[in-house]
Amino acid sequence: MELILMIEKISEYTIDEIYIGQKTKFNVVITGNMIKEFARLSGDHNPLHTDENYSATTKFGKIICPGMFLAGFFSRLVGMNIPGKNSLYFSQSLKFISPCFINDEIIVIGEVISKSLTTKIITLKTIIQNTHGKELVKGEAKVLVRE
Repeated sequence: MELILMIEKISEYTIDEIYIGQKTKFNVVITGNMIKEFARLSGDHNPLHTDENYSATTKFGKIICPGMFLAGFFSRLVGMNIPGKNSLYFSQSLKFISPCFINDEIIVIGEVISKSLTTKIITLKTIIQNTHGKELVKGEAKVLVRE
């Protein structure tokens, strides 16, 4: 199986270029193969995420995407968009609100809500929602902007 990666252009924001209210977002369609690959890499084979027969018996009625898999898209947000190349993740809070299912399209959103020129740390409000506007995951990222 050949893996083809599409690399988007990486941002290179400096602390001086980043401003309060700066936003970025991107969309991703969640596939069954993504969830299987996450299970393989993480070792999380919970049947709620991997077994169609089992998950059909739950209140969700079908396989749900692991929350930590979704939260992984915040790494793309920080590492590729704001600030991009100059980023060093410091911390990330997470709140899992609603489930995501196979074939759902998600929108990953980040907004700068604070920055310190002294410490060179920015805080981003991070949200993942579906295309109907329902929040799935939210939190805050603290990121050191390297020189």
